[in-house]
Amino acid sequence: MKRICVFCGSSSGGEAIYSETASNVGEFLAAKGIELVYGGGRVGLMGTVADAVLANDGTVIGIIPAALDKKEIAHKGLTELHIVDSMHERKAKMAELSDGFIAMPGGFGTFEEFCEIVTWAQLGIHQKPCGLLNVRGFYDPLIKQFDYSTSSGFVSPEHRGIVLVGTEISRLFESMVNYTPPAVEKWIDKEST
Repeated sequence: MKRICVFCGSSSGGEAIYSETASNVGEFLAAKGIELVYGGGRVGLMGTVADAVLANDGTVIGIIPAALDKKEIAHKGLTELHIVDSMHERKAKMAELSDGFIAMPGGFGTFEEFCEIVTWAQLGIHQKPCGLLNVRGFYDPLIKQFDYSTSSGFVSPEHRGIVLVGTEISRLFESMVNYTPPAVEKWIDKEST
């Protein structure tokens, strides 16, 4: 993997562990020579992970819509900053440039970005690994929902395996490197169509 996209909050959250983890992720990526692709902001966890990569001589590529340039305060010290027209263009550019995806703690935007990229994997649009960095159990409720959707027949067990989970960046990264995408396509019950 040459580049990893990190989805995370434009806020730092309510506990120091979130910012500490963002710094650790940035340091880890830089040490591995992996370029960071992210949302382009300089605030919150977004800014923290980018700053940590840059502080360790790494490469950071930010992608931010023009409408959010001022709200999320685009980071002007990046290796590359792409200002795009829409959120859709932002996500498409992130997907195009990245070899894998990690979601750290965040809010609705982080959840939406991660679930969309997982859906693209489920549909066979890409075969790149998708991981949740489950800092202090932040994603436990979402993981439980994914499991419940699987046991309820809405997600196949093969597709449930698309979502990798780790509590430490090194172990999550190892899972991503060893990831094998599912060989099955998303099922559609032909009798129901």
